[in-house]
Amino acid sequence: MTQRRAILSGSVFEERIGYARAVVDGDQVHVSGTTGFDYAQMTISEDVVEQAEQCLRNIGAALQEAGCSFADVVRVRYLLPEREDFEPCWPVLRKCFGEVRPAATMLVCGLADPRMKIEIEVYARRGSGADRAADGPG
Repeated sequence: MTQRRAILSGSVFEERIGYARAVVDGDQVHVSGTTGFDYAQMTISEDVVEQAEQCLRNIGAALQEAGCSFADVVRVRYLLPEREDFEPCWPVLRKCFGEVRPAATMLVCGLADPRMKIEIEVYARRGSGADRAADGPG
């Protein structure tokens, strides 16, 4: 039987809604849709690129706690209310995923808070990227 473990980031949303930032289930790591909030300060930038960078910092912290890194990501979903906001984020996303090349989908949809301009969700398999290094956002 595989061991399931929840990873919490301290976001008030996790408590209010009832979810975990990530769930580790055996060698699989499922990271919830993550926005550009700085959860320590509960602030969010108005700039979509800065939000993408913060999303990736938040995701990177969850992956690290799960015992893996961006190199282990096998699937990523990008959710944005405005299609035109996606392309400015590409250089930031490429820093994390350019060498890893996970399967990816971008969806245009509404997000929970009008300040949110991007949400990123990833799935990783621990140990799958051991021979590849992927740096997080700088």
